[in-house]
Amino acid sequence: MDRLLTVKEVAEHLGTWETSGERFPRRLVAERRIAFVKVGRHVRIPAAALADFIAANTVQPVTRRTRRLRAVA
Repeated sequence: MDRLLTVKEVAEHLGTWETSGERFPRRLVAERRIAFVKVGRHVRIPAAALADFIAANTVQPVTRRTRRLRAVA
């Protein structure tokens, strides 16, 4: 069974706790952008769902190819 994280733990893991508190993870839940579990009236987010969310929203850097300068006649 996967570990269930509280909204505060998710905010701390994402690094949004200092700036917006629980607001960002709760918005993700409200917009259904992350999987969650309702335990009574509490919201819990599986650790695997958080890892999937991070992986899906990770942008890989673009590597630029260096162009060789053409010889001048």
